[in-house]
Amino acid sequence: MSKIIHRNRFHYFIFILVTIGFGIFSRSSYIPKSIYPYLGDFLYTIMFFFIFAFIFPKQYSYKIAILSIGLCFAIEISQLYQADWINILRNTTLGKWTLGSGFLWSDLVCYTLGGMFGIFFEKSKI
Repeated sequence: MSKIIHRNRFHYFIFILVTIGFGIFSRSSYIPKSIYPYLGDFLYTIMFFFIFAFIFPKQYSYKIAILSIGLCFAIEISQLYQADWINILRNTTLGKWTLGSGFLWSDLVCYTLGGMFGIFFEKSKI
């Protein structure tokens, strides 16, 4: 069993803000077309990893990763639901950023890799 990490909440708050900044930047024309479709989803899971690590500072990294990947999977699967009211929300900028716009299997891979990166980030003491 891995040891519990005692996280500094201030650091994780900064990590959240930086990740959001990277996420917004990931939608710019500076990002290569080969990773453009995937980078935002990868960062989305990392952001949730940092949010859950902030909320649960003494929890195991792998549990934080499971929470963040699970939430992202749930949001992705919810994109299969196409009611008018939620599509109106998805058509706004904030709605698109938080709820997404369409289900993609590749997003599930990106979320998984993002959660694994969160564990790697904590284990490597970056």
